[in-house]
Amino acid sequence: MRAHLGDIEVKQLIYRSQPFGFDNSMLVGLLTQARRNNLRDNITGALFCRHDVYLQLIEGPSAEIDALYSHICGDDRHCDVKLLHSELVHERIFPEWEMLHDEMPTLIWSPPAVAAGVLDRASPDELRSAFKRIRDKARNGAALS
Repeated sequence: MRAHLGDIEVKQLIYRSQPFGFDNSMLVGLLTQARRNNLRDNITGALFCRHDVYLQLIEGPSAEIDALYSHICGDDRHCDVKLLHSELVHERIFPEWEMLHDEMPTLIWSPPAVAAGVLDRASPDELRSAFKRIRDKARNGAALS
């Protein structure tokens, strides 16, 4: 289990983007690379993904989170990247996972709602709540990757 950084706050960032060229092999490669790099950089988080949206929460040291987000913004696998929330927190939501993945059966927002901008209007608490549901699902042994 990865501890938070002691008494040091960690940066928590939530963004959404539209996948470009989404398929399962691309997703497996993205997750493998993210997990390897996140372990190296003391980053944890989770990714919801489906054909119409990526919704990701990442948390870790501020400089590493800023560098990762900058990389994501320039990554051609993402279109229309939008920062939804960023703050310093005292506790990670995903201390056990370099990158927990859920294929969105637990995401409450439908494709038409996402297309209409529901994620852009969601409060930080609503966004974190969706991520906490998959964390709890994974902790209870549900099938996530």
